Amino acid sequence: MATSQAAPPEDAPDLRKGDVSTETKVNMRMGKLSPRVFWPAAIIMAIFIALTLIFPNQSKAIIDALQADVIKYFGWYYVALVGALVIFALYVGFSRMGDIKIGDDDDEPQYSFMTWFAFLFAAGMGIGLVFYGATEPLTHFASPRPGVETGTTERIAQAAMSQSFLHWGFHPWAIYVIVGLAIAYATHRLKLPLSIRYSLKPFLGDRVKGAWGDVIDIIALVGTLFGVITSLGLGAMQIAAGMGYINIPADGMGWLIGIIIVLLGVTMVSVVTGLEKGMKILSNGNLILAAIVCLFVLFAGPTLFIFREFISSIGAYLQNIVSMTFETLALYGDEGEKFQSAWTTFYWGWWISWSPFVGMFIARVSRGRTVREFVTGVLLVPALTSFFWFSVLGGTALHQQIFEGLGLVGEDGTVSAESALFEMFGNLPGGFALSVGAVLLITIFFVTSADSGALVLGMLSTNGSPEPKTWIRVFWVIVAGVTAISLMLLGGDQALSSIQTIAILTAIPFSLVIILMCISIYKALSYEHRLFVRAQRRNAREEIAEELHDQLGERVNKIVNKRVNARVEAAVDQAVEEALEEAVEARVEEAVASSMDDVNMQLEANTAAIAQIQADTSSQRTLTAEEVEADRLSKQNSAETPSSPATTTAPKKRGDIPWKFRKK
Repeated sequence: MATSQAAPPEDAPDLRKGDVSTETKVNMRMGKLSPRVFWPAAIIMAIFIALTLIFPNQSKAIIDALQADVIKYFGWYYVALVGALVIFALYVGFSRMGDIKIGDDDDEPQYSFMTWFAFLFAAGMGIGLVFYGATEPLTHFASPRPGVETGTTERIAQAAMSQSFLHWGFHPWAIYVIVGLAIAYATHRLKLPLSIRYSLKPFLGDRVKGAWGDVIDIIALVGTLFGVITSLGLGAMQIAAGMGYINIPADGMGWLIGIIIVLLGVTMVSVVTGLEKGMKILSNGNLILAAIVCLFVLFAGPTLFIFREFISSIGAYLQNIVSMTFETLALYGDEGEKFQSAWTTFYWGWWISWSPFVGMFIARVSRGRTVREFVTGVLLVPALTSFFWFSVLGGTALHQQIFEGLGLVGEDGTVSAESALFEMFGNLPGGFALSVGAVLLITIFFVTSADSGALVLGMLSTNGSPEPKTWIRVFWVIVAGVTAISLMLLGGDQALSSIQTIAILTAIPFSLVIILMCISIYKALSYEHRLFVRAQRRNAREEIAEELHDQLGERVNKIVNKRVNARVEAAVDQAVEEALEEAVEARVEEAVASSMDDVNMQLEANTAAIAQIQADTSSQRTLTAEEVEADRLSKQNSAETPSSPATTTAPKKRGDIPWKFRKK
């Protein structure tokens, strides 16, 4: 059956151009379930929940054993993997592949720069920042990392801030860069569904449509589910601690379970009624509330100290980032393994579990950005936000402990992870209001995280449908809540440790997917870069050929014109010479002819005169002497008187003839 080719929603992929079957398009548009993904994931979670509730002691023993083995055998793997992801993200972003656009070549960014930054800021905030903002620096100060405990108080405090920056800075966001970039490229460039499996299509090809793709989505779904559960567990514990601090008793496991049930009920109401607009308002309001809390602590606490410590901590972090990145604490034995499992390895596992959720979010809002913009924005903006947050909350807690002696660290040298934030608030003006605001902040984060997490889980269950069926989202909300409760019951007083262990364990399979994503990204972007280089070379050759053709054409024209002009000039000169010669010859012939006529006429006249003289001479007799003398006298007399008209002019001599009529 043919499907409508109407334009997709603003935030949905344009599947009209992608390599997706008509049946898949119809199922995605209707939000139908993908049985080969949903049911295996549901069975895995059902088995896990059943084992933890029916066999709690045995399950705890298995989890503890797995934790020891994972830390022992895979701790180095997490450290190496995350360090490699940071390097790979920087390489992709700042190499020539960074010029490739996420989307069509002529796509403009879907959102303005400031709006996009706001989205990244929203993704960077969450329950974890509130839970660990004051707790983690204070804990690293009270129980320093092995190798740091022998330093001075100042050095230990600075190392505590640097360690917190490591866990919340570039490294977690490098993980999100890889996952988000792989999904964004497949969605906006290849026009494929917004799903994990299709992010590997450049590497696996059409195999992502079959069993391989199903396995990938199952792993991503289960990993994301445990990431959401980790956040819900942390949120419930801190809400209970905050309620106790504002004089609402909330001690005991019953309170924790009750908090989770109530907040999941609120989440299901949002899911069922479709209060998407309301959830957006809550999310934006939560960011404003977080900013208010942060700024209030900044100006009510040691403001100058916070700003100075913020700059110093960034410098210390950047100075030691390479050594901290690859630190496995191998030389510190059991203490090193214990610290790694409680902090660094837990964080890397938690971030890897959360990466499908955050990656899909930032992929949806990044169409039209270049790879370089994507990497720079996703690495810098949330990391700087986290740095400032920890400098304000953690810096204030350290200042109260070191310089004010307010005793945030217990006499036994421990820090209460759940209540340290509220104890720090209590030492500031308006501490009660701050505590109420913090409880409200965590509550809203809990609901919005559960709601958006259910949406992502639903999308993974439907092969990337932007609008999965409501019952699918409700199902995953219930599964997340029940799993969080089972982990609370399993851990008892050590519930936090159990949650951390599950996050570490579930991250192992999805870490393999992230490695495949790196290969897929490199293969796709390098191929596009080669095409781009070929196109550049082809265009360059065409431009050079055209330029050379124009230059050679000009030179040929000049040569031809020069030769033609030379030939024309020679021909003209020759014609002029010939015309001049002909004109001169004509003039000369004319002049000669005219002169010859005058000469002939003169000759004829002279001939006639001579003939007349000869005739006269022959007719006269010979004169005597007396007659000659008389004739002489007669001529003399005639000369003295005017000549008569009858007098004949004697012929001219040769010397009197003009030169041009003389014969040579």
